Amino acid sequence: MKAEVEVALREIEASFSGCGVTSKEDGNGGAIVTVNGVTLQDSPFEQDQTWVGFHITHTYPYADVYPHFVRADLKRKDGKPLGEGTSLGSFQDNPAVQLSRKNNRLNPATDTAALKLHKVLRWLRSH
Repeated sequence: MKAEVEVALREIEASFSGCGVTSKEDGNGGAIVTVNGVTLQDSPFEQDQTWVGFHITHTYPYADVYPHFVRADLKRKDGKPLGEGTSLGSFQDNPAVQLSRKNNRLNPATDTAALKLHKVLRWLRSH
């Protein structure tokens, strides 16, 4: 695993210390990451928690961490569809909802994997 990816994993673990963070090497210098027990409280969703999965590629920090995935059974309290930026997909051969929040103006000096995860979760909770 590349040193930059290892640093990103440590930042995610520190930033989400109350959650279970698991990772495995992808064989190319990157990592497949899952953050468990992420809170969805005060959100439009029926569920209080989700897992979030994503791939930090070997080209990190010069490539965006994209897309992110969450539990497949995510449902809104108001019964409306999940909406723009979401689609059905799979993560590590498991059904999931894909969250498409691409960063088209990536700054590798400041746009960390942990910051991206926080931004995606902020968007999801307010979506």
